[in-house]
Amino acid sequence: MTPTLAEVLASAELPDSDTARLDAELLLCHAIGKPRTYLRTWPERRPDAEQLRRFEQLLSQRRSGVPIAYLLGEQGFWSLQLEVSNRTLIPRPDTERLVEVALELGPQGHAEVLDLGTGTGAIALALAVERPDWQVTGVDRVAEAVALARRNAERLQIGNACFEQSDWFTALAGRCFDLIVSNPPYIAADDPHLQQGDVRFEPDSALVSGADGLDDIRTLVQLAPAHLQATGWLLFEHGWQQADAVAQLLRDRGFEQVQSWRDLGGQQRVTGGQWRG
Repeated sequence: MTPTLAEVLASAELPDSDTARLDAELLLCHAIGKPRTYLRTWPERRPDAEQLRRFEQLLSQRRSGVPIAYLLGEQGFWSLQLEVSNRTLIPRPDTERLVEVALELGPQGHAEVLDLGTGTGAIALALAVERPDWQVTGVDRVAEAVALARRNAERLQIGNACFEQSDWFTALAGRCFDLIVSNPPYIAADDPHLQQGDVRFEPDSALVSGADGLDDIRTLVQLAPAHLQATGWLLFEHGWQQADAVAQLLRDRGFEQVQSWRDLGGQQRVTGGQWRG
């Protein structure tokens, strides 16, 4: 006889996780196809042998460090539940600050908005759902990411967001936007954090950007003005120690109103400037 759900959870071991109990509950619910409330309502129920096998497999992968979002195939962001895959970054709460700033600074009424390096489509879809008058375009150079973002838009029935394959601006010749946002790669190539935690399993191409982590931001700052309407904003998420450097890149390129915004942890997480043309 298989153990009860309560017994399964009691015996689950995730020694390297700060959220061991939550992780185990989420993985068990995924294995049995039930919501977390089921575990509290029916702790005496017994999973069948196949469900138990799936749970043990998931638990083993989690012990090896595989991010919980990749094991579940989904991650919450803003008000959305998004499909994720190991070809894209896992959406994180810090990035919601970029969404907030974009909503504060973006135009009222209709606007054309661009999300560069869209990944799962998290930023583009959050902006689109909050501003139905905006037409939001998300681009990514990785075809699998574009397909994933499109699936998220279709499943969530968000019709004012579209996704295209493009290496930054290469497929956007002649197109201009009222607002451009990006959470680009911004980690230095020798950063020790690349060997720690979830980022070990995330694609390097979405994380690493040269010796100081700023190569992609430098490129985007140089290219963005050709695709910005007058008074349009360019906004970046970046590392917690990069605000001054990003601000200087924007000023040197001729952006005005350059400023940075702090996240909930008090770190300067978003920096942007306005293009006057």
